[in-house]
Amino acid sequence: MTASVNSADRSSISMGFVGQIGVATFCRILINTARRFAYPFAPVISRGLGVSLTATTTLIAVNQATGILGVLFGPLSDRFGYRLMMLTGLAMVVVGMISGGALPVYAMVLAALFMAGLGKNIFDPALQAYVGRRVPYQHRGLAVGLLEFSWAGSSLIGIPLIGILIGHLGWRAPFFALGGLGLLGLGLLWRVLPADRPSVGAVLRSKGGLLKSWRFLATQRQALGAFGFAFFVSAANDNLFVVYGAWMETDFGLGVVALGASTTVIGIAEFAGEALTAALADRLGLKRAVLIGLVCCAVSYAVLPLFGLTLSAALTGLFLVFLTFEFSIVSALSLCTELVPEARATTMSGFLAMAGIGRFFGALMGGPLYGWGGMGAIGAASALLVMGALASILWGLHGWQRPEPAI
Repeated sequence: MTASVNSADRSSISMGFVGQIGVATFCRILINTARRFAYPFAPVISRGLGVSLTATTTLIAVNQATGILGVLFGPLSDRFGYRLMMLTGLAMVVVGMISGGALPVYAMVLAALFMAGLGKNIFDPALQAYVGRRVPYQHRGLAVGLLEFSWAGSSLIGIPLIGILIGHLGWRAPFFALGGLGLLGLGLLWRVLPADRPSVGAVLRSKGGLLKSWRFLATQRQALGAFGFAFFVSAANDNLFVVYGAWMETDFGLGVVALGASTTVIGIAEFAGEALTAALADRLGLKRAVLIGLVCCAVSYAVLPLFGLTLSAALTGLFLVFLTFEFSIVSALSLCTELVPEARATTMSGFLAMAGIGRFFGALMGGPLYGWGGMGAIGAASALLVMGALASILWGLHGWQRPEPAI
């Protein structure tokens, strides 16, 4: 990007860029809903496809695995432009959703959810890198925090609407609805996003740049520290997330409907964490916000078992955990957009891939730990994992100073 274009971008942040953020947030709510709706409605999808619940949970596992494949597309965003890859990711979601609704067989629904997951892992790093390029660093936490409302929005708005659609029109209706709205989102993105040029980084412009991008990042201590952070903090969260329903059911006798209500508490906590990032992260400084968030998150995990005396106390404890987790990770996402400016999308795709691997390991840990030591073991393990995230980010950022903006 030339200096003149960069200057124009900065002067238009309060006008045209607000519209771009709004359209991107709408698209991300659709993408996140497409990625998440199979979780609560797995039994309904199982009955619709005529397969076992285990077969449907395999669909979800395949969906999660797409995070690792996302690392192949981050360098492409840096080479060919963020707008192109955002459109590509959303187009994959659209094709997957429409195909899954039109051909209601197991293999096609598997492919549909795979494409939804992969589309998200193409779209998100490109969008975050796009914001990193166009938003001044001192406003980065606000911009990324506002974008991340789409995550909470999928649980507070998207999934409840999916439930209404399924109740009235059947299990295939969400596929068509998400596909149709995705087409609308594609048109809006095409219209509001200006064409962007590839990154000016010499590493990414050279022949064989895809492999060189990752070799280059392997030499960047700050990127490696961020990847370690993503792994540990995500493992801590899923270590709890996979067993909190069992905790609610076993200790407090909650049924399916009440468990759904408890998920709403988590959605509100996510929304609050994103709002807190937008409001405070830039004022605190992004590095300081991440460190404060991690300390508060570790304490929240450690004391969570003490909140298990009553249902209201347990829900309060869960709220605090997810609030501090969301504040930490969204602040970190904001910071990571500036760690390696010449390879922003590659850095973000690596961050999200490590987060996915962390979630996988956390999910494997949670069940056995809960069976062995209950919520005490879960809280202690998650707190230790968060301390691992804190150590990783401190190591990675030791001696790092934000580089001067490239023009």
